[in-house]
Amino acid sequence: MVKRTGSSNKNLIQLIRDLKKLSTQQKVQLWKRIASDLEKPTRIRRTVNLYKIEKHTRQGEIALVPGKVLSVGTLTKKIEISAYQASEQAIEKINKAGAKFLSLQELMKNNPNGKKVRIIG
Repeated sequence: MVKRTGSSNKNLIQLIRDLKKLSTQQKVQLWKRIASDLEKPTRIRRTVNLYKIEKHTRQGEIALVPGKVLSVGTLTKKIEISAYQASEQAIEKINKAGAKFLSLQELMKNNPNGKKVRIIG
């Protein structure tokens, strides 16, 4: 039997703990789901390009990617995008479009109830 080891990244482990804690404090299942998605191995985590975010979100929403945002495509909507990781080119394109990129910690702090958040990927 193979022993499950999990992530060795201390920042990721702390983020997962914080997500689970916020989920129980606020009684919001969104954070628990994101924590379970981040517990998965790196090769299974989601990668989402900007064109998919553009296609599946509405103006004023928050797109949450429990993985990595990549830079293929363009962004025209003024939305907030939050992800565990993002490429430098993706962050540049997001800022040029007038949208805003947030880390997961910033999103948890700004929006603990998870209102107007759409999980992409």
